[in-house]
Amino acid sequence: MVLKVRKVDPLNPDETIIREASEYIKRGHLVAFPTETVYGLGADTFNGDACLRIFKAKGRPPDNPLIVHIADLSELYRVAVNIPDIVLRVVRRAWPGPLTLILPKSPDVPKEITGGRNTVAVRSPAHPVALALIRSSGTPIAAPSANKSGRPSPTLAEHVIEDYAGDNDIEMMLLDAGPTFFGVESTIVDMTRNPPVLLRPGPFTVEELRSLFNTDVVIPEFARGLGEADAALAPGTKYRHYAPHTRLIVVECEDYGSLIMLLRDTIIDYLNKKLKIALLITKETANELMKYSEINELPIIIIGYRENPYTIASSLFDSLRSLDKLNVDLGIAEGIEDRGIGLAVMNRLRKASGFSIVKCKM
Repeated sequence: MVLKVRKVDPLNPDETIIREASEYIKRGHLVAFPTETVYGLGADTFNGDACLRIFKAKGRPPDNPLIVHIADLSELYRVAVNIPDIVLRVVRRAWPGPLTLILPKSPDVPKEITGGRNTVAVRSPAHPVALALIRSSGTPIAAPSANKSGRPSPTLAEHVIEDYAGDNDIEMMLLDAGPTFFGVESTIVDMTRNPPVLLRPGPFTVEELRSLFNTDVVIPEFARGLGEADAALAPGTKYRHYAPHTRLIVVECEDYGSLIMLLRDTIIDYLNKKLKIALLITKETANELMKYSEINELPIIIIGYRENPYTIASSLFDSLRSLDKLNVDLGIAEGIEDRGIGLAVMNRLRKASGFSIVKCKM
């Protein structure tokens, strides 16, 4: 791989570097760039061959659609048609921001973008670097997360470098603007259905969506991370995603006291099987589990604070990548309440574990 890394200020990116990156886009090459959610791997939306390079670089299934990123509302009409009035009301309030909408696609959007579907996923990212790149390129940019397919999404430029080191046949630029903010990908809502359907939870919570749309929002089981959709309706719905190489299980309980006991019993059970274990738990839970001598010497990755689930979201993918560096047989992750941003966290954790979930008996 020819990987050119350029450091940029996240708030005031150097115009010379942005122009250099936009030349990559215009020539049909790839640019990895930060958004407020995760790093994306982008190409010119209207260049089907360039977009195919994204699929090749990631090892991404061809039916798994990409998200089109726009900088200005006028660009929405270049990629989507028959846009309902409700969409225009919503995006004027929510964009730029971590909300992706599924809309009827324009005939100008290549089939490579949409996985052969007649819809397109669109959003406007709330990151100065991403917006500057789109504007300088003069085209909407199609981009999934910039990880290898199935791996945890990148929230640091180093994660992108990790995944693509050793690739030899792709020319790419990476705009390194430091850590992303939310740490989980955008919320995706299908606006071709009535009422709208949540396809992937993200920083825009269900509670916020219902207020924003002033209507109910349907939440299928796969959006909770409880199984996969039958078809790749949008990124993150069908295939296994976010997974570390290390085996992972998730322990869930509604009652916190019961969660501590189930975590303890699960850990001891696997220790008795002579497995090397690491824990992905919150600071509060680490303090509780340190009371048990069998556990207090295990490697622990602190994923954030239960009292502030946004801290868990922002560190989640880095925590999953850190698990692979510990040389253990198994990671045991703490589940949290799947409400608010917690729904996005649990969607990612459940999928990352391949739906290996240990629950309290009711």
